[in-house]
Amino acid sequence: MSIIHDLTQRLEDNREKIRLWMEKKRSKIPIPIYGSVDIRDAGWKVAVVDANHFPAGFNNISTEDEPHLAALLKNHINRKHEGCTWVHLYPESHTRNPGYVENVATIKRLIKLAGFRCTVGSPELEGHGSLDGISGPLRLDEVEVDGEQLLVEGERPCLVLLNNDLTEGMVAGLGAHQVSPPPHMGWQRRRKSEHYRCLQNYVDEIAEILEIDSWHLITSWFVSEDKCLEKETCRQILASEVDEFLARISAKYDSLGIEREPVAFIKNDRGTYGLGIMAVTSGEELLNLSNRKFKRLMYSKGGVDVENFLIQEGIPTSMNTDDGAPVEPVVYLVDGEAASWFYRINSKKGEMENLNSPSAEFKPYSEVGTQFGEHAHGWHALIAELSMLAMGAESQNQLEG
Repeated sequence: MSIIHDLTQRLEDNREKIRLWMEKKRSKIPIPIYGSVDIRDAGWKVAVVDANHFPAGFNNISTEDEPHLAALLKNHINRKHEGCTWVHLYPESHTRNPGYVENVATIKRLIKLAGFRCTVGSPELEGHGSLDGISGPLRLDEVEVDGEQLLVEGERPCLVLLNNDLTEGMVAGLGAHQVSPPPHMGWQRRRKSEHYRCLQNYVDEIAEILEIDSWHLITSWFVSEDKCLEKETCRQILASEVDEFLARISAKYDSLGIEREPVAFIKNDRGTYGLGIMAVTSGEELLNLSNRKFKRLMYSKGGVDVENFLIQEGIPTSMNTDDGAPVEPVVYLVDGEAASWFYRINSKKGEMENLNSPSAEFKPYSEVGTQFGEHAHGWHALIAELSMLAMGAESQNQLEG
C-alpha cells in the first residue's frame, strides 16, 4: 500500500506554497546549525522516528555533498555568529570508536572548507595527542578550562561547535562562549517527547496545506512517566497503557485497510545511540520480559537512570535491498536544509526492527541513490526539514522555560 507515494504529485504542486511557509516558520525560531533524522517509509506513512541534535555520522555522507554542506555551514555561522573566524569542535570522548572519530574529522573538513580555522579537542581528551579514525589519525589540540571559558593552545576560539550530546551532564568552560548547538539541547535536559510535541504542530499545518491526514506524516506516540519498572505495579500500568495504545493504532489500520499487527517501540525519553529500545506487540509481552531484558530496556548511555519512556508506533520500512535487507534513510541537515542522505541497511534485522545496531552498514546516496532515493527529495526532505523546525521550537521553549 503506497498512500503517501501516490500523493507525490500533490506535494510537488504545492512546492512553492511549502517553501514560503517554511521560510516564515524558520524566521520565528532558532534554526539548528546541524542535525540528522532517521526516517521510516512504509508507503502509507513516512515519518521521523529519531531526531539528533548532535549528529554523529557525517562520515557516511557522500563526498559529492560536502561543498554544499560547507556552504550551508558558512551561511549559518556568518549569519548567527558575525565576525567568526575560528570554530572549535568539542567532541564526545569516544576514543575507541573509529567511526565516530571519522565523523569528527569530516565535520572539521567541512568547517575548513567553509573558510574557518578549526581546532578539535576537549579537557576530557587531554593526554590524547590524536585519535584513530577510519582514514587515519585525527590530531587533537590542547584544551584547558580557564574559569568560564575554554582556551585552545592558550587562546580563546570565536565559536564552540558542540558534537557532544551532554548525556552525562554539562561540561565546564562553555559559559563565556558562543556555543552551537546550545547546551540546553543536550540530553541532560532534552526529551524526545518534546520533539514530537513540537513536530506535531508543524505536521498538522503541512497536512492542511496538502489536504491529507497528518497521521500519515508522523508516528503515533505517548509518554509514560515515572515508571519504576523494578516494581510489578509499575510494569502492569505500563503494560495497560501499551495495550490501549496498540488498540488505537489497530483501529486506524482497519479503517485504512492496512493488514498488519501494530507494534509499539518503548524508548528511553532521553538519550541516543539506540540504547534502551524495545519492541512489543502487547502489554503481556512486556510483563513477560526477563529481568535481563528489563535491565536492558532501562540501560542508558553513561549509566543515567531511565525515568520516562516514549512509546512510539513502530513503522515498517518498505525499502529493501535486492536480497531483502531492510533499509531506512538517514537525512543530514545544515541550517535547516536537507542536504545529504545515506541509507542504514541491516541484513540481520526485519522490516519492523530497530536497524541501529552493530550489524548495520551505511551506503551514501551517491552509491545507492537511484535504488533507494526515489522519494529522497520529496517526502523524506519535507519530513526531515519539519523535524529541524521542531528542534528549533524545542530550543525556543527551553529558553523561554
